[in-house]
Amino acid sequence: MLFFEKHKLTAMDLLDGDDLASFLSRLHHDINNLKAMLRAIYIAGHATESFSDFIVGHGELWSAQMLSYVVRKNGLDCEWMDTREVLIVNPSGSNQVDPDFAESEKRLEEWFSRHPSKTIVATGFIASTQQNIPTTLKRDGSDFSAAIMGSLLRARQVTIWTDVDGVYSADPRKVSEAVILRTLSYQEAWEMSYFGANVLHPRTIMPVMRYDIPIMIRNVFNLSAPGTMICRPAENEDGQKLESPVRGFATIDNVALVNVEGTGMAGVPGTASAIFGAVKDVGANVIVISQASSEHSVCFAVPEKEVAAVAEALKSRFSEALNAGRLSQVAIIPNCSILAAVGQKMASTYGVSATLFNALAKANINVRAIAQGCSEYNVTAVIKREDCIRALRAVHSRFYLSKTTIAMGIIGPGLIGATLLDQLRDQAAALKEDFNIDLRVMGITGSRTMLLNDVGIDLSRWKELVKDKGEVADLEKFRQHVHENHFFPNTVLVDCTADSNVASCYHDWLRRGIHVITPNKKANSGPLDQYLKLRALQRQSYTHYFYEATVGAGLPIISTLRGLLETGDKIQRIEGIFSGTLSYIFNNFKGTRAFSNVVEEAKQAGYTEPDPRDDLSGTDVARKVIILARESGLKLDLSDIPVQNLVPEPLRACASAEEFMQQLPQFDNEMARARQEAEDAGDVLRYVGVVDAVSREGRVELRRYKKDHPFAQLSGSDNIIAFTTTRYKEQPLIVRGPGAGAQVTAGGIFSDILRLASYLGAPS
Repeated sequence: MLFFEKHKLTAMDLLDGDDLASFLSRLHHDINNLKAMLRAIYIAGHATESFSDFIVGHGELWSAQMLSYVVRKNGLDCEWMDTREVLIVNPSGSNQVDPDFAESEKRLEEWFSRHPSKTIVATGFIASTQQNIPTTLKRDGSDFSAAIMGSLLRARQVTIWTDVDGVYSADPRKVSEAVILRTLSYQEAWEMSYFGANVLHPRTIMPVMRYDIPIMIRNVFNLSAPGTMICRPAENEDGQKLESPVRGFATIDNVALVNVEGTGMAGVPGTASAIFGAVKDVGANVIVISQASSEHSVCFAVPEKEVAAVAEALKSRFSEALNAGRLSQVAIIPNCSILAAVGQKMASTYGVSATLFNALAKANINVRAIAQGCSEYNVTAVIKREDCIRALRAVHSRFYLSKTTIAMGIIGPGLIGATLLDQLRDQAAALKEDFNIDLRVMGITGSRTMLLNDVGIDLSRWKELVKDKGEVADLEKFRQHVHENHFFPNTVLVDCTADSNVASCYHDWLRRGIHVITPNKKANSGPLDQYLKLRALQRQSYTHYFYEATVGAGLPIISTLRGLLETGDKIQRIEGIFSGTLSYIFNNFKGTRAFSNVVEEAKQAGYTEPDPRDDLSGTDVARKVIILARESGLKLDLSDIPVQNLVPEPLRACASAEEFMQQLPQFDNEMARARQEAEDAGDVLRYVGVVDAVSREGRVELRRYKKDHPFAQLSGSDNIIAFTTTRYKEQPLIVRGPGAGAQVTAGGIFSDILRLASYLGAPS
């Protein structure tokens, strides 16, 4: 027999001398008895439960005997205990047994009087009935027997050695962010075990609770792991770190809901008794019960494999009521799962249920039934089985991750996007350590290639990862990945492109609960009706839409304007140099320099777009004017803004930027003449955008300013914006600084990300 050889070889490896001889003698004797018993069972064609229990218990007997010899061999006084001589149990139905503690204590005392050794190796799993018939402790009986023995001995602690590091806040196979709980109360462990946490069976906790004996869960394969202590909860001391009121989450899959409904149920005594009596008659296990206070319906969950029998029993029991219309239906809702949130402190913490169901709502999880006991140790929700993992991740993240853990998707890893990713890389650790802001870039997508990751991309090597592990870009798949990974409470998509197609997605993203941050001007300067719909949705939803970098790159232009309006100031006029490119050109267009030479210099320095006509046309400035006008309450479209185009009309149709630059010197005289006229009057030329809130109009044009005017004092590619308001009428409020460049633009976007984190609860 295979198991005989296995035990024999193990004993020969571990034991020697008299111990080996004694063990092998016992092994041979037991094997011969088992052979005879199995032969009798074969002839009879039937095995009683007592026979089965007797046979399966031999593995414990041999293991305990062998281990005791090994311990004794290492110098300790040790005996092994056959717990069938000590543990007495009574069958309790449903394949369970109840310990007889009084009789077991008596027999234990007698056993110790005969075996006074200091170290005892006791068998697990096996016991005896009152009639001294060998039996087992059924499912998870080894842990149960350890708890019983701990109770009988009034032990200081019971340690359960297993193959996991402790009790997790959720199943780590489903939630990679799950953490090991250092402590749990008996009630919390009981609830979590009942709802599917496989570390302990609920009945294991009962014996030790009698005497407040802690149970320690340890990993035999990882001795460095601290494990989980299950005990009576200690009172919080001053300064003790606050724990989440929800200690853990557990799930039960493969359940079905049964809904018994009808107006004839209301106020009729015994209806619930009849329902659950029928369920009991078919031996089904009711896991969750939910009843409407109107008594119009009773809903409960049972294992899916039992639901057909339950439905048939109910329809048979209530056939008369169904035919008469007093009951309208016995409905079955298959393919469900149960999600339970467990925590003893839930009862004394306001808003736990609200937070739980808000997390499910944001994850688009539909709850079919809810149950909560008056003790509030758990809140249970029945959901679709297909939503179970997503729901588990969503609620776990809401309670166990920072409120400002943000899943981010970066769209457009070009110059600005790449700079932003580098800034995030450099600051992420400090933000998490100092402000509890956890920024996770879950995806990066360009127009052709995207990179996705379930827990966050390593930003120290994102370019390499895009190259090696990138896949074909798909914006909808990208959105789904970033948003529907519900490890994280919040999602933001950061659009670093100038693409109108991407901007057209903002409305849908906000509608789905995704925050949006962007320097892309297309959405806010596009068709007025679409802009108004976007802003109305953003105001009505719980999502945020930030776009500081659409005007002035990293300068606080939008936020300054909003601050003025929100505090009751009235905008009269906004005037500014909004283009870093055109600021550079006109700051350097002086003396005898040709206009075309200055444009060429700006192009070579990287200040212009690849085609300088994109800057010289004034369209970009017009978009910024429209954004500020709309922020000021003016309902203007881009077509309402007159724009002075600095591209000579004959050159607007040039086939390429190179052709344009070659022909531009032919038109230098016109710009030189305008410069000379300005200089003769003591002025300088500046290309500006204007929002006139009084006349409710905007414009973009080349203007002349006196040399002592703030607009004449610029250098490089600086922007400058002047706000003339009711409060700042005589002396306009001026914002000035770099208005172009990847670093400052990315910095403006980063500032919006931190503003979002602040709105979500991060410390300022």
